[in-house]
Amino acid sequence: MQLSALKDPLIGMYYLASLPVRNRLAANRAAAGQAPVTVLFYHRVADEHPNDWTISTERFLAQMAWLRERFEIISLVEAQQRMGSDSNRTPAVCITFDDGYADNCRTAIPWLIDQKLPVTYFVATQHVLEGRPFDHDVKLGVPLTPNSPEELRVMAEAGVELGAHTRTHADLGAIDDEVRLYDEIVGSKRDLELVTGKPVKYFAFPYGLNANLSQAAFRIAFASGYWGVCSAYGGYNVPGDDPFHIHRIHGDPSWPRFCNSMTADPRRYRRVKRFKANNYRLCF
Repeated sequence: MQLSALKDPLIGMYYLASLPVRNRLAANRAAAGQAPVTVLFYHRVADEHPNDWTISTERFLAQMAWLRERFEIISLVEAQQRMGSDSNRTPAVCITFDDGYADNCRTAIPWLIDQKLPVTYFVATQHVLEGRPFDHDVKLGVPLTPNSPEELRVMAEAGVELGAHTRTHADLGAIDDEVRLYDEIVGSKRDLELVTGKPVKYFAFPYGLNANLSQAAFRIAFASGYWGVCSAYGGYNVPGDDPFHIHRIHGDPSWPRFCNSMTADPRRYRRVKRFKANNYRLCF
């Protein structure tokens, strides 16, 4: 049994025991205009070949139903507007995807489009343009199919916000060569714009932890015209935060972990170490 499965009951008990405190804190934050915007990231919604970055179709749809009952589901630009404002009194959530898996076009993306729910879909462009599976899937012996350019065009025409996720799914924190950084960050933007004919406004760092980010990458992304960049190490977004840097939380398939994160776990407020980027504050 995986360690995460062993921890789930403990997390569930912690969530339930702390729920009265969470509810009180949430009411206080809303009254003070500090209600958080939580940005979720998913990778792959599918029922075959499950792995650590896959959520089943049933669980994904159940999570969406749970969110719709409790939050406003908003776009990234609306999230940035709330971060850049003086007050946010309504808890909200954004839905994002990383990498670009063809499986997402079976149910998840068509359902989000049909329900008119905003979603931002980040793509590692060389994998799409070359039809090349991701290295992390190849290592597991299951070379899953990436999206095709045509699938991206259909999504873009249907209103899905497409975002860049580098060309090669590179760890940008390990790259010192700014020419290569530029190629990964700006090249992926240009690739997507050529495929879809639409502007690409957002960038998400592959892996997205503190070690995978860098000041140079932030500077290049800002100078190239991105409206915002996304990390993936947890944390909530509140008024007064820099809207250029959007913090995201994993859309965990585990119900205890998902509910724990979505109800503003007090530990995330205290313990998440934020990457200290230079201030690229935008006006919203």
